Amino acid sequence: MEAIAQRPTTVSHDARSRDTLGIVAEMADPSSTGPASGADGEVAVARLEAISADVRGCAILGRDGSVLAASGDLEAWETSARALLAAADEAAGEPVSHAHVATEDGEAFAVRLGGYVAVAVAVRFALTSLMLSDMRAVLRDLAAGPGVSLIREAHAP
Repeated sequence: MEAIAQRPTTVSHDARSRDTLGIVAEMADPSSTGPASGADGEVAVARLEAISADVRGCAILGRDGSVLAASGDLEAWETSARALLAAADEAAGEPVSHAHVATEDGEAFAVRLGGYVAVAVAVRFALTSLMLSDMRAVLRDLAAGPGVSLIREAHAP
């Protein structure tokens, strides 16, 4: 039992504090980049579908509120996204940073970040925290601008 008590417990904390500065340094200021294009939106949709196995469909709205890209009909996604955000904002009494609505048929998510919005529909019982995290990661990449990818591949060294 004594050998276990002598093991250092701060090693992971030390590594974490060293890595945090590097991670933050890689993050671009979203306000410093120009508006994203439709092609940027298509990349964001593809990334969200790739990293979120539970996603049935999704859309990315630009800073002006129009749909940059979607996994289906752009007009239908824009109408639905605006309705979801309006309902969430009204219920909260202020603009929300994220929303989650669950039904017996599936779940809807919306995330605002860096002036952009991601809206997704997922299978029932999708892990809410994971979905919101994936959506935020995609929006951070989009807001950071072209050529900057903050999403790490699972198999990267």
